[in-house]
Amino acid sequence: MFADLPPAVVLALFAGFAVVIALVGVRMTDYADRIADRTGLGEAIVGGVILGAATSLSGTIVSISAAMEGRASLAFSNSIGGIAAQTAFLALADMAFRRANLEHAAAELTNLFQGILLIFLLLLPLGALVTPEVTWLSIHPVSFLIPTLYIAGLFVSKTVQETPMWTPVHTRHTRTDAPEEEDEQTARKSNLRLYGEFGVLMLIMGVAGYGIGQTGSAITDTLGLSASLVGALMTAVATSLPELVTTLAAVRRGALQLAVGGIIGGNTFDTLFLPLSDMAYRDGSLYHAATNQDYFWVVTSSLMTAILIGGLVVRERRGPAGIGFDSSALLLIYAGAIAVQVLAFGGGG
Repeated sequence: MFADLPPAVVLALFAGFAVVIALVGVRMTDYADRIADRTGLGEAIVGGVILGAATSLSGTIVSISAAMEGRASLAFSNSIGGIAAQTAFLALADMAFRRANLEHAAAELTNLFQGILLIFLLLLPLGALVTPEVTWLSIHPVSFLIPTLYIAGLFVSKTVQETPMWTPVHTRHTRTDAPEEEDEQTARKSNLRLYGEFGVLMLIMGVAGYGIGQTGSAITDTLGLSASLVGALMTAVATSLPELVTTLAAVRRGALQLAVGGIIGGNTFDTLFLPLSDMAYRDGSLYHAATNQDYFWVVTSSLMTAILIGGLVVRERRGPAGIGFDSSALLLIYAGAIAVQVLAFGGGG
């Protein structure tokens, strides 16, 4: 669709779609917080499931459309690269929350479990890679396993929230998840209208995501960049902008569990890009068609998630430059991964 356009126009369209995604993401935070209060599900669950899925919609469409075009590397790296980028965004949110380290204040057992679930799901593509390429209808068995375990994990997350076997120590910096009073205009909206408007925002997000995927493919072809680089550092970051803006917006609202849960839950949801992309990719197993550059981002995302879990457990009050040790490590690892991608792997296709 965009392959015949001049490179400057393609880049401008890419940026335009990214801006739309970012702006829509801001609006979705307010709706998600209201849904959390009205349903009683809590910020961590709503952030991890509803907001996480909604803000990941654009990335889902990018990966599926790339897989349908036979671009296995772009589909794979867009999914996993987004997880690394979004985890790094939590460090930026930590900088924005000046009262204490974000991981200390946002004490929530559900987020901790979601992080463990994410690492488990990230290991499954690696398991597929080191085992024989076996497919059924061109779909690898891991593509059936990932969504099954994801859904099972959601039920366990709900159990962890309702009947926790341990609770974090509360300090003066700890922010609890308490329903907020709605303003008069919002209070007049019925639940049906609230969900309907949220759905419209998701639709806009999906259309913009399709535009990101198409322009990303055109950038790969016209500029001669590697699909892994475009997927991990361009389309993944662009489609992850909702997570950045919703996280910062949630921190400003004081909805800290929503901020952390939106990132971790969105990352967990992003692993579903892989089975969906594997189903759309008709030339065999997507996991075996992906390159070492793509799996480099699986390792990077796993390391960053492990550090984030460590931060949620240790709950450091203050760290260097006013942020936690974990946030500093997240930024260093992500910056190092970008350097490796650009300098060691190279940008050429």
